[in-house]
Amino acid sequence: MAEGKSIKTPLTDSVVKDLKIGDKVLITGDILVARDAAHKRMVEIMDKGEKLPFDIKGQLLYYAGPSPTRPGQIIGSAGPTTSGRMNKYAPRLLQEGSKGMIGKGEMSGGVPEALKKYTGVYLVVVGGAAALISKSITGNELVAWEELGAEAVRKFVVKDFPAIVAQDSYGGNIFVEGVKKYQKI
Repeated sequence: MAEGKSIKTPLTDSVVKDLKIGDKVLITGDILVARDAAHKRMVEIMDKGEKLPFDIKGQLLYYAGPSPTRPGQIIGSAGPTTSGRMNKYAPRLLQEGSKGMIGKGEMSGGVPEALKKYTGVYLVVVGGAAALISKSITGNELVAWEELGAEAVRKFVVKDFPAIVAQDSYGGNIFVEGVKKYQKI
């Protein structure tokens, strides 16, 4: 994807409000990477009133479990995992200040409402494009819970990381709109 809106993390409400479904974005900055086990642990910690060992305010959470890094590389393949499994955690993380998520597939449950209420955005990347995606990753660092292996929280430093706005802070949903367009054909 050569074109797109350039956005930098951490995100602000004004940047998120400027994003609409279908927009192509190129993300530069830091993104947090975590999967199911890490999300479960984050919510458990927050529900106890405790502080996370990292700041999620303004952050995008990328639903991925990167493959092992080969010698001389920053990262192995870093494709998205299915986002629907994080439906039960995403609203709570948005409430605590995260500005959105990156994954594949539609998010439902309370997520669309939480995106509107807390000014968040859900971005998708193409599954199967892990090698292409990894070219946008310029840094890779363990942040928390190494014992979770591929599900540990990591920080990726990214430059022009390509994504598409799938669900926006206005209630727009590319999955719903796409079906409506297809049904008209």
